[in-house]
Amino acid sequence: MNSDKNRHEEVGAPDDLRLEKFLPYRLSVLSNRVSNAIAQAYGERFELTIPAWRVMAILGRFPDLSAADLVEQTAMDKVAISRAVAALFRNDYITRSEDPADRRRQVLNLSPLGREVYERIVPLAQQYENDLMASLSTDERQQLDSIIEKLMDRAQAWAERGLID
Repeated sequence: MNSDKNRHEEVGAPDDLRLEKFLPYRLSVLSNRVSNAIAQAYGERFELTIPAWRVMAILGRFPDLSAADLVEQTAMDKVAISRAVAALFRNDYITRSEDPADRRRQVLNLSPLGREVYERIVPLAQQYENDLMASLSTDERQQLDSIIEKLMDRAQAWAERGLID
């Protein structure tokens, strides 16, 4: 039996799921490819992982968030947020302080160094986004935005009430 040949042959499944056409898979692959390409531009230079950059990007726009707020904003898991926050704190990119309104809550903000790094990365990220979107017409960009909004709303509804039985 030639295992090399069989390893790459398409195998039929009872439900005939074609992963390469399955939207959640395709969105994940697209997101990973884009994020990894952009991360190459800032990763080594600023010692940032993709999750750490996402935390910085959120804090750059929305200061005074807790780790729980970041989990909600990014839809990332608590462990990934916790690791990213720890690394950012270690690199002096963020600060932690007590929330004056709720002493049990710690709020996170970009440090002056973190703000400087954020302001250096944002134009790079925007340049990559512009290049990616240049492959679409103006109408396609508008359609894509509308489609993403609809899918985000549906996914949020799933998160709130659960998936279809």
